[in-house]
Amino acid sequence: MERKEALDIVKGQLTEHRYQHTLGVMETAIKLAGKYGVDMEKAELAAIFHDYAKFRPKDEMKKMIIEQRMPKDLLEYNSELWHAPVGAYLAEKEAGITDREVLDAIRYHTSGRVGMTLLDKVIYLADYIEPGRHFPGVEEIRELAEKDLDLALVQAMKNTIQFLMKKNQPVYPDTFQAYNSLVINSGG
Repeated sequence: MERKEALDIVKGQLTEHRYQHTLGVMETAIKLAGKYGVDMEKAELAAIFHDYAKFRPKDEMKKMIIEQRMPKDLLEYNSELWHAPVGAYLAEKEAGITDREVLDAIRYHTSGRVGMTLLDKVIYLADYIEPGRHFPGVEEIRELAEKDLDLALVQAMKNTIQFLMKKNQPVYPDTFQAYNSLVINSGG
């Protein structure tokens, strides 16, 4: 799928602010993909579609999670997680994307997972550090991403986990497991 076609498809699903975010994620993903030897076309496509379901009604997403037999424990956690697996499903059904790597990168861009592929890591980080993001710690992650993809990912997940814990919000198990796996595999 060409960039223009993909952007036209997602633009109708997003607010203008979220569309600008998507453009930032796309450019960041392409840059990271080039730096770390990831297929840039796959990174571009996954980045464009990463928030495809972001503004779908919660009841619609909940129904898809149940009907499509996605992990039901998603429903016990913040609904902000839902748009990633639902988005992967809809990117396949509505936009005809069939590449498993691209769909998985969309599916896990909010939670992470054990055994993340390089493409998964690029999309997770691109979403976290795109130029429109402004929050404490983002500059540190941007700098780390220039040097070491895994260290940047570990710090981004650590920041997310700490943020959720400070707000007394539950942390999705896949995120803890992804963080632990990355720390163990990077030698701490």
